[in-house]
Amino acid sequence: MPHKISCLIYDMDGLLLDTEGIYTEVTQQIAGEYGKVFDWSVKRRIIGRPASQAAKIIVESLELPITPQDYLESRKDVLLERFQNTEPLPGAKEMTTHFFQQGFPQALATSSSSPMYDAKYSKHKKWFSQFNQIVRGDDPELEQGKPAPDIFLLAAKRLGIAPEECLVFEDAPSGNEAAIAAGMSVIIVPHPEMDHSHFKDASQIIPSLKEFDPEYWGLPGFAVTA
Repeated sequence: MPHKISCLIYDMDGLLLDTEGIYTEVTQQIAGEYGKVFDWSVKRRIIGRPASQAAKIIVESLELPITPQDYLESRKDVLLERFQNTEPLPGAKEMTTHFFQQGFPQALATSSSSPMYDAKYSKHKKWFSQFNQIVRGDDPELEQGKPAPDIFLLAAKRLGIAPEECLVFEDAPSGNEAAIAAGMSVIIVPHPEMDHSHFKDASQIIPSLKEFDPEYWGLPGFAVTA
């Protein structure tokens, strides 16, 4: 049997919100200006990481003749505009609403900085009000981003729940590493193109949040619909 679970902690991008395609399109547009191709060999290394880390990896891996800061500045405005229309991924809203109605503690732990978070949040204020805690990538108490465990430990601390009683939902290798380093159980919902071998020691890998079985983890089950 799994550990007793007392809270759920979610990543946001690519897990709750369908944003990864936007990141990919904008990054490829920038890379294409220099005759480079941004593909999964690079994307898998940056997904889930803080923007500054991801920018450094992209610029160095693709040998772009710009600085990481140049890259971040060149994508900022278009991302802020496009993120205002993000949609939930399958099962995300239904799942968090179920546990909210059960009074079960939930937190959001995202590498997104406040401006990027705010753009995504603008369309989903009512939904995101279900989370007891929201930790962003530029939180003043956050020392290191994923794959360091800090963001998940900070969320657990603010919820007042021991790490071993937290269940994390992630889509990224860096998030998987962070959750395991935090001493938490972690369920991975990967992008279909992501090789599962990048999720070593994950508790479970499922194709969609719709496939999550709460009763396996000793949690209140979803209502059965006819």
